[in-house]
Amino acid sequence: MPEQKFQWKNSQIRKQIEVLTNHLAPTVVLKNATYLNSYLRQWVKANIWIYEDRIVYVGDKIPEQTFQMEVIDCASNVIVPGYIEPHAHPFQLYNPQSLARYVSQTGTTTFIGDNLFLLLQSSKKKALTFVDDMEKLPYHYFWWARFDLQTEVHSEEKVFSHDFVRKWLEHKSVLQGGELTGWPKLADGDDWILYWLQETKRRGKRIEGHFPGASNNTLTKMKLFGVDSDHESMTGKDVMNRLKMGYTAALRQSSIRPDLEKLLIEVQNEGLSVYDHVYFTTDGSTPTFYENGMINTCIDIALDCNVPAIDAYHMASFNIARYYQLEDRIGVIAPGRMATLNILENIDNPDPLSVMSKGKWLVKNREIQQCHDDVDWGQYGLEPAEIKWDLLIDDLQFSMPMGMKMRNAVIMEPYSVTIDSSSELLSEDHDESFLALIDRNGEWRINTVIKGFSKKVQGFASSYSTTGDIIVIGKNKKEMLSAFARMKDIGGGIVLTENERIIFEMPLKLNGGASQEVLEKVITKQKELNILLKERGYRFDDPIYSLLFLSSTHLPYIRITPRGIFDVMKKTVLFPSIMR
Repeated sequence: MPEQKFQWKNSQIRKQIEVLTNHLAPTVVLKNATYLNSYLRQWVKANIWIYEDRIVYVGDKIPEQTFQMEVIDCASNVIVPGYIEPHAHPFQLYNPQSLARYVSQTGTTTFIGDNLFLLLQSSKKKALTFVDDMEKLPYHYFWWARFDLQTEVHSEEKVFSHDFVRKWLEHKSVLQGGELTGWPKLADGDDWILYWLQETKRRGKRIEGHFPGASNNTLTKMKLFGVDSDHESMTGKDVMNRLKMGYTAALRQSSIRPDLEKLLIEVQNEGLSVYDHVYFTTDGSTPTFYENGMINTCIDIALDCNVPAIDAYHMASFNIARYYQLEDRIGVIAPGRMATLNILENIDNPDPLSVMSKGKWLVKNREIQQCHDDVDWGQYGLEPAEIKWDLLIDDLQFSMPMGMKMRNAVIMEPYSVTIDSSSELLSEDHDESFLALIDRNGEWRINTVIKGFSKKVQGFASSYSTTGDIIVIGKNKKEMLSAFARMKDIGGGIVLTENERIIFEMPLKLNGGASQEVLEKVITKQKELNILLKERGYRFDDPIYSLLFLSSTHLPYIRITPRGIFDVMKKTVLFPSIMR
């Protein structure tokens, strides 16, 4: 088990004992509650005493001391542990604070998040300070430590110094290594990745895989390397194969893979009746997907698929807490645990009436409560992007014979470019557009043609990308320059131009990669962008994922990366980036 700092000081524990022995009043009492007892797997009637941020008693008794005690009669309600998102990518246009503030309103109050954005966008010291400070918010944030950047960059060793990886793994809020998008390197003999897997295990922490479409032989190899879980099952057979090999399997319901209903039906058809080693994830969906909440929507789907209610709620809480060895703190309603829970109208409705996290009411009787969760992003070096160079017409020279063809929103195939890409304008009669990836510091560029993005996008610029480098797309080079210039002026973001007008802009004030705005506003802006792009010929599910994964080498077949056009299957650079 990983070494952990105990949550409470001696003086706090003594006060909690005084509450239990009726020398001090609880902060809150939830009276006559029907709650989910995860160890009995039963719905139990009890009174729940809470002192500050900890549950101190669950049973039949009523406290004798009642000074300034809040009493809530829950006779007609049901109480379950707060919901947990075990695989969050918390910088998908939104940021960790704005995401948590919004989805906590529907009961998801714990997040286990990717550190990739922090590796690429923040200094090493400030990144770990940020992780420390996130613990002060009224949500539970934990993290995982990457062993690869899921793209090809110059001087990767500067990002992944061994000392820095070690500091991440030693941090008390880091629960696992992974996700292991670089597993092909491991399988091919990369002993540094194997070393970090062993170091993760030595610290008693988990390792998460990333194995879409993996064969049984590959899954067995990864088990021998020490991997504990995987979230990439796309069929019920995938789930069953992982469970047979001793993996914990996540069932995904995301904006790019909304598979949960299909997976549940298929595993039931395969004979699965015990859900103890299965849990939900929404896998870093884009903002609009969270309009109605996060893990609450997964529970709702599970209930509709006739999953037993206790199992549905356990897949959102207890199963995750137990897997990550957190059940002594969260995921359980019992003495000694954090007071993080949801009060429901009934078992069949996972959307809570009231939400408590760390003993603080975030929602009470469906009314959002004031909470102190503001973040000073500047102290972590997350400020508006300073782009100190200009994009020139000479940077938009296109002569590469091979382009990137979109099979779907995220899969890119090579194809032979036959259009005349030397002109200033491309015809709107076809779906081929200019594409350039340019170093955020202006040092290098790589230019090609992308097929399938749109027919009528004239100028488009985005500082939102895997690496934080600049993506420029369009049919019209002048409009592309205009979109870049506006993106630069607003400190990073996403800009769409047309006929010498800016028709869309979305500032991303956190180093050009994420918004400072509340999630409601980000959802509205993403909807607007989706409509504009689809009107101009974007025909896939999610343009935000397309931007994110243009450089991601954990997906086939070719990628545009800082090192150049990269063949994922052959692991080679086909056309290198050039200096500006």
